[in-house]
Amino acid sequence: MNHDAYDDDYIRRVLTDVKTIAVLGASPNAARPSHGVMKFLLSKGYSVFPVNPGQEGKQILGQPVYAKLADIPETIDMVDVFRAPENLPAVVDEVILMSPRPKVIWGQLSVRHDDAAAKAEAYGIEMVMDRCPAIEYPRLNIAS
Repeated sequence: MNHDAYDDDYIRRVLTDVKTIAVLGASPNAARPSHGVMKFLLSKGYSVFPVNPGQEGKQILGQPVYAKLADIPETIDMVDVFRAPENLPAVVDEVILMSPRPKVIWGQLSVRHDDAAAKAEAYGIEMVMDRCPAIEYPRLNIAS
């Protein structure tokens, strides 16, 4: 897939098909982008699972925090990645080992790693990179 530009229908389908989202790198700090995006996703009715090993066992926005993706006790449709781009290959490797696997890995603004994306796609996992669902959702006028 060409990750330089996404078709609006592709982004719309991803955001309407997924119901459960793991926010990797979720922060309890309201000033951090991951906190704001998590709050936005919750407000749109998604089930959101914050993942942050330093916050394990605590809560962010009323949701229990998990140390790693594999700790989440429910099936995850999408992993929203708030990590540096060089961490994306390890995230893809972690997602590949999950059963069932999430359908989508979403790299936040500036989170792009084309080799990691190619590997994920080879395993049937869709990728979105260098985008923010809290920007795309209202831009595409998706109904909650």
